Amino acid sequence: MRLAFLGPVGTYGEQAAQRLAGLEGLEGVEFVPQQGIRVVIRALADGDCDLAVVPVENSVEGGVTSCLDALWEHPDLAVARALVLPIRHALVGSGPLEGISEVLSHPQALAQCSLWLGEQLPQALQLPTSSTAEAARLVRGSRFRGAIASVEAAAEHGLQVLAYPINDVPGNCTRFLLLRRGERSQRGPYASVAFSLHSNRPGALLESLGCFARQGLNMSRIESRPSKREMGEYIFFVDLELPEGAAPLEGAIADLTPLCEHLALFGAYPLSNLAVEEKAP
Repeated sequence: MRLAFLGPVGTYGEQAAQRLAGLEGLEGVEFVPQQGIRVVIRALADGDCDLAVVPVENSVEGGVTSCLDALWEHPDLAVARALVLPIRHALVGSGPLEGISEVLSHPQALAQCSLWLGEQLPQALQLPTSSTAEAARLVRGSRFRGAIASVEAAAEHGLQVLAYPINDVPGNCTRFLLLRRGERSQRGPYASVAFSLHSNRPGALLESLGCFARQGLNMSRIESRPSKREMGEYIFFVDLELPEGAAPLEGAIADLTPLCEHLALFGAYPLSNLAVEEKAP
């Protein structure tokens, strides 16, 4: 069993992948790091891997657009399980904090630590990388470069933890999805769908969302992405809270289908929230 994740070793994606594999009771898993979220999803879609783990949403910065776009490109994939992982960023490096003039990390991590960077390293140049662990790898041995990454990544690459935690919001967390090929379940506490409408007309979105309301389904998230075909044309991603039984979801999809140009149902699935478990006494 091969499981793709955003690499290299030491990313939050790897932590999520290990946790999700454990929650699914998987044994003998080969964790396969990939360079880029789109590459992770393509490895699964092309059959190079059996499963994939990707970040889809951060509590501070919102949806991970590269993940949403890649999911829309591969509507045949299914969500098997979701995991909310607490994110605790550190500034890591090989030199002293006061000597850091460049800070490397994934764009989401840079944004999640923007206030701290503005206060502590206002003159430092911020450079984006493909992942937090890749940033840690790139700064190894440098006296003037630091990386925003996990303490695990610092240990993996032999770096010092210069400051921790540095994320602007203490409750920072990211939701990861475990993806697979094959049949989509319609039973579970949560479900994810994406759709585009036939036309951009008054009330079209309201009409489509009414399909969920009539079935008593609560939307826990809605987000739009440009279709990339023309200005003003959008794709809508919706997460739903489901009651027990599949009938409400089946009814909503049946009502929604004739309103849509394209509709992708990524299935129903369980969600584990480690952020909530972390706060529990």
